[in-house]
Amino acid sequence: MINSFHEPVLVEAVLRFLITEPGGVYVDGTLGGGGHAESVLNRLSNKGELIGFDEDAEAIESAKNRLLRFQPRVHFCQNNFSNIKSGVQQIGFEKVSGVIFDLGVSSHQIDDSKRGFSYQLDGPLDMRMNTKQKISAFDVVNSYSRERLIKIFREYGEERFSGRIVNKMIEARNRKRIETTKELASIIELCISGRFLHKSLARIFQSIRIEVNNELENLKKGLIDAIDILQPGGRIVVLSYHSLEDRIVKDIFRAASQKTVSSGNKLLPDKIQTPSLNLIFKKPIESDEEENMLNPRARSAKLRAAERL
Repeated sequence: MINSFHEPVLVEAVLRFLITEPGGVYVDGTLGGGGHAESVLNRLSNKGELIGFDEDAEAIESAKNRLLRFQPRVHFCQNNFSNIKSGVQQIGFEKVSGVIFDLGVSSHQIDDSKRGFSYQLDGPLDMRMNTKQKISAFDVVNSYSRERLIKIFREYGEERFSGRIVNKMIEARNRKRIETTKELASIIELCISGRFLHKSLARIFQSIRIEVNNELENLKKGLIDAIDILQPGGRIVVLSYHSLEDRIVKDIFRAASQKTVSSGNKLLPDKIQTPSLNLIFKKPIESDEEENMLNPRARSAKLRAAERL
């Protein structure tokens, strides 16, 4: 079976900062086709186990084939990583030795026109990671109010032409429903001049995808619960691909590593807490030019890692 999922990014750095106990239990919160999971399992002893989370049924099936030789040391959980704590507990573990999150959309999802993630391919407006959930990109594009769409495009895409694009979208959907990725891309093309077009298309599609899949809220919950299930000395490693994700990772890691947390109110004292994390390094690790040439997806990757106290 040909694995159409993306090549894992920064593999050696991930393994170096993640694995502290070769016989431990590790969690891949974003299993995909199993690339990072396979690398982790290759470094573990025959007592080491791995739990893989992914809400995409196709990803789970692909990973099962790829990781077949490691059975019975691999456990699969078709669920979003925001449910990492309950998922790990249901499998029978309370604490784990390490957690990795490799955020973003897989090449498999982008390259499948039926999934509707790409503005470069014509397909239905879908963008659901979990194809069983109700809300899709079609609902966002055709049902959300002008104000809500502008807010999403500004907050999730940092798109400066949000108002102009939304106005055109509403004009178009008042005539007929916007049903395909190409229809939406054509509407955006009417609003943006050549040199800004590619980035605006990427930002708008990113914004809709984040909204459909509740990505940022899921990330916050997933990170907090992942830290909670780490045993002392356990590691969490996160690969992010855009500034919104990286900002959340940075802020949660920093908050968990500090003794004092601001109350946000000048009249109230700041809260004193016992830090739960130690930052392994302050600035994120990025790929070198050699890896960027071999794997273009690595170019935007930022790796952050921390250890449970």
